Amino acid sequence: MVAIVILAIAATAVAKSKNNQFRDEATGGFDHARALAYSQSAVGTRIGDYSFRNRHGEPVKLSDFHGKPLVISLIYTSCYHTCPLITKQLERVVQIAGDALGEGSFSVASIGFDTQADTPERMRSYARERGIDVSNWWFLSADAATIEDLSKGLGFIFFPSPKGFDHLAQTTILDAQGRVYRQVYGELLNSPNFVEPLKELVWGLEADPATLSGWLKGVRLFCTVYDPTTGRYRFDYSIFIALAVGIICLGSVAVFIIRAWRQSRPS
Repeated sequence: MVAIVILAIAATAVAKSKNNQFRDEATGGFDHARALAYSQSAVGTRIGDYSFRNRHGEPVKLSDFHGKPLVISLIYTSCYHTCPLITKQLERVVQIAGDALGEGSFSVASIGFDTQADTPERMRSYARERGIDVSNWWFLSADAATIEDLSKGLGFIFFPSPKGFDHLAQTTILDAQGRVYRQVYGELLNSPNFVEPLKELVWGLEADPATLSGWLKGVRLFCTVYDPTTGRYRFDYSIFIALAVGIICLGSVAVFIIRAWRQSRPS
């Protein structure tokens, strides 16, 4: 019993320390500038191979997702405002990214950080209540130590508050090797802010221009563009039309120069 009390006091002290670190002393509110700086400092960090349980209670390791980009969203299931909104917006941009980049080109993991409440059963209910049944989208649970270490690696801030938890509205994109590649902020996720980093990872950074496959990926990277009128991505053929027109113009100029040169030669 004494040990439990000591652990509870220690946990409270840690929570207060984290709370004070990212509080604005003047207003008592969340210091977003300090939290954003902390979050951005995580870019480039390789995340450890942590163990989780999926919504069915089966073991999952972070390394299981290596080989393709991974989108991580930390949420808590008892949240009634921010987290459901972030998840709904994430569902929207995940669909847009999937249509643009291809099904299965990246994975998504929603991870519950309220370890006492966010059990596999709760994560399963959370996904079902929001109608999310996507093959590459995982809902994961972990123990407190794992969540603490994971949140540090991701630069994710959360601490207890009267409404449940205060936390940064942050979605993290890892590269195929498990390194933090980009942080995307806000409850209302902007499609290009989310899709463009995934485009770079899926088609750009690892494409070898010396191979046909690499060349095609490069073409798709530069020619798949966001259309604000539809809110979707499309393949833009205009670059090829412009290139063809340019080649024709250059060819016409070359023919004119050659003919003029031939005519100017003494007979």
